[in-house]
Amino acid sequence: MMLIDDYNNLPKPNSEYEEKVITFCKLWLNGQESFILKTSGSTGEPKPISLSRKQMEASALLTGKTFGLKEQDLALVCLNVEYIAGIMMLVRGMVLKLKLLILPPSSNPLLNIENQKIDFAAFVPLQLQSILESDNKHLLITLNRMKAIIVGGAAVSQQLVEQTQELSVPAYSTYGMTETVSHIAIRRINGENTSQNFKVLSGVKIGIDERNCLNILSAASNFELVQTNDLVEIIAKDEFKLLGRFDNIINSGGVKIQLEKVENTVEVFLESLHINRFFAFGMADERLGQKLILVLESENLDDEIKRKLLEDIKNVSDTIYQIPKNIFTISTFSETPTGKIDKKATIKRLNL
Repeated sequence: MMLIDDYNNLPKPNSEYEEKVITFCKLWLNGQESFILKTSGSTGEPKPISLSRKQMEASALLTGKTFGLKEQDLALVCLNVEYIAGIMMLVRGMVLKLKLLILPPSSNPLLNIENQKIDFAAFVPLQLQSILESDNKHLLITLNRMKAIIVGGAAVSQQLVEQTQELSVPAYSTYGMTETVSHIAIRRINGENTSQNFKVLSGVKIGIDERNCLNILSAASNFELVQTNDLVEIIAKDEFKLLGRFDNIINSGGVKIQLEKVENTVEVFLESLHINRFFAFGMADERLGQKLILVLESENLDDEIKRKLLEDIKNVSDTIYQIPKNIFTISTFSETPTGKIDKKATIKRLNL
């Protein structure tokens, strides 16, 4: 753990990870004008992207304005600083003059924190879920003393949304990517103002292409149009509902299936089995072209449980095409360096 509370006198790093933090901070403080960052690799091969100092400053200022962050507030940095989410926490600290508490990424970053009044934190869903499921109730006190918490990097499950209802601190799911220099839209996931729709931050403009995929224009994108593969429904000029990814549509026997819709259907049944992570996938099939399967992060389930699960899914599915042809289990999913599920690597390990 490392505390940065004086940018004119940076602390001495005590690990390789802390060395990366200090190296970036020095480059920023010395006025470097551009930085090369890698995309997370969750939707394809990781690729390098050049971001300007101006873009990163614009993003940091917008976050500060959105969440009411003030000079000397303490922000927790527990996301990988080799990628946009962690890097932007460092940039926010330097631009907004926040104090930063640096921790290497872990499943429950609050376990190692004592007597710290943290004002702002960003988590991936697995981290927040681990905190909320901990028996240590002091962790909830730590969360509830914050101004806001944001959760990004992966979809927020309905189970996690329900767990956040015990929090008084405002919790937000974020939408963004490396190309947009972190989040450009948020939705409240707890309290009275809970919403299924994302509201874009001030100054961000959105639209759709012919596929109904979102495009984005903002100061953080250097006012260049960023075209995504995310299918959305535009609710208003500053509001949208995320439906899934265009490249997560499979064609099974001539029928198009949106994988996220399948996942939303099965989630409620998996909660009772205490299975938190899973994904739908389209496997190559000689007869159908692609067949729908369900992959669960779990020890082996017996055949009767799988049969009952498929029957439950069948009873609530809109069509028979949304019913998985097979269910596979694996004890732990492969992950990208940012903690997202690496579906292709997981499938490869299953030797299907």
